[in-house]
Amino acid sequence: MRFHPSTVQSTTDTPLGQVWLAASPLGLCGLWFDGQRHLPNALPTWPQAPQHPVLREAAQQVQQVLRGERAGFDLALDLGGGTPFQQAVWQALLRIPRGQTASYGALARSIGKTQAVRAVGAAVGRNPLSVVVPCHRVLGSDGSLTGYAGGLERKQALLRLEGIAMKVSA
Repeated sequence: MRFHPSTVQSTTDTPLGQVWLAASPLGLCGLWFDGQRHLPNALPTWPQAPQHPVLREAAQQVQQVLRGERAGFDLALDLGGGTPFQQAVWQALLRIPRGQTASYGALARSIGKTQAVRAVGAAVGRNPLSVVVPCHRVLGSDGSLTGYAGGLERKQALLRLEGIAMKVSA
């Protein structure tokens, strides 16, 4: 992942734990749960900017979403740090409506890469905007709960918040 050299960050507490937020001049470019896999190496070097307007608005909206007070996000996003393939997958994730899910295969078909299911899974796992870009809405082809970089407990909580029933794979 590449991030803009002017990226700034802040943290906020949520019902699912602390999250790290990052913003570039183009918009919100990161939201990671504390302890999440694939945190950017540069995160500790980005300046703290808790009063940055994008970070303040993102903190407010993520708290509202995770408390069930808001259905979605209305933020400028910067997904430009990923490869063109990753960006296509992340855009496809944004098209999964709240309260619905998709399989990795369906996601691959939606971007015209039917044979790239594993690559789609890898791109989903590298999503830099947890919750905002709803990778938690991707389930196994049989509807089973699959991996989540922020932890399966958080994925289950996010799906429950949206009223989505899931089954846990053995």
